[in-house]
Amino acid sequence: MNLHEWLSLFFEQLMKTSLLEYLAVGFGISEVLLAKRNNIWLYPTGIISILLSMTLLFEAKLYAETLLNTYYLVMSVYGWILWRSRKQQQQLQADWSNRAELTTAILISAGGFIILYLVLNHFTDSDVPVWDAFVASTAWAGMWLLAKRRIENWIFLNISNLFAIPLLIHKKLPMFAVLTTVLFIVAIFGFIEWKGIIKKKNSSPKPAHV
Repeated sequence: MNLHEWLSLFFEQLMKTSLLEYLAVGFGISEVLLAKRNNIWLYPTGIISILLSMTLLFEAKLYAETLLNTYYLVMSVYGWILWRSRKQQQQLQADWSNRAELTTAILISAGGFIILYLVLNHFTDSDVPVWDAFVASTAWAGMWLLAKRRIENWIFLNISNLFAIPLLIHKKLPMFAVLTTVLFIVAIFGFIEWKGIIKKKNSSPKPAHV
């Protein structure tokens, strides 16, 4: 697909986009912007986006994709509860992952990839099971790290975004490819901003013990 065909397809899809799709995209962008600001409102905003997206995917008969979004929904609820917990507040300040957390994230990616690949390859008519499984599994790990407020969440999410952009173009979904490009850029700034938050926190004087 050359640039002219891609642009034609994009504007054609844009003209056919429903209000529900615009709302799903709008809340999705808001979620990432709020995550960049380390703001708890990213979760209710994200939940709305996920529910709207699940409705659209189900209507399009993309049942496997609909089921995959249930994970994002569960992780969003989990993250919201975790962030709201006052007892966990100190523990859940933005920070780098420790070795155990990073290992868990890698295992989520690897295990999720194997499970999703097998399901997509054997139980669906997906023509991109490897690609689709990789995009989803790395995003799963990113969402788990986001719930823990670990800065590496941006790395995992952007690995997913990087592979999702050409996948969406391949699937002739240019509007969502553009959205994912926006999310990719926002995630880069999110990483930079969280890094500044961590540096500021670590450079603050520790309270004296009495």
